[in-house]
Amino acid sequence: MAAELKVEQEFSKVIRERRSVRKYDPSWKISDEEIKELLAEATLAPSSSNLQPWRFIVITDQEIKGKLLPVAFNQAQVTEASAVIAVLGDTEAYSNAEAIYGHASANGLMPEDVAAAMAKRSREGYSSLPKEKLEDIALVDGGLVSMQLMLAARARGYDTVPMGGFDPAGLKELFQISDRYIPVMLIALGKASVEGRPTGRLPLEEIAYWNGFQA
Repeated sequence: MAAELKVEQEFSKVIRERRSVRKYDPSWKISDEEIKELLAEATLAPSSSNLQPWRFIVITDQEIKGKLLPVAFNQAQVTEASAVIAVLGDTEAYSNAEAIYGHASANGLMPEDVAAAMAKRSREGYSSLPKEKLEDIALVDGGLVSMQLMLAARARGYDTVPMGGFDPAGLKELFQISDRYIPVMLIALGKASVEGRPTGRLPLEEIAYWNGFQA
């Protein structure tokens, strides 16, 4: 019980200490291996039918950051942070259904016939949806994986800021991203040179309703 309480307290601390940091120490670098570990933890996030539509572009090269800077409306954290991670959503994630469910079956997570049926149902169901609905799904799932990435970073002592202020068309042009993928957000990752400011939140009584809604 004491161990469970400690874990709960540590998780609560991570949530409360996460800040949106916009000023980073440019001399501090995070290794590719550490970034891979963070991304691996982030991708444990849930997604619609477990199709995992997220894709990531990890930008650590200073020259490429310089090209990204005007796309991100010249926000300094783009060049100062150790890395910038562009989160994309795959609107054709259903094309990976067989591989995803096949992997689950191979690892004993579900029977082979169940995996095959779920893969077929996912591919047929999602491929029939309009592009706008597939984009909505990719954006929701992209938001889930992005939040998990930021919390995983905070748990390891790193700082982040989610950036919605950028030119999606410019990002797609810079990295030659096809229309299959939609930009979700940019996330700066590094070590703060100036701590992010604490921010207030609306009282729970004003935003949460039980068994009904009163706006």
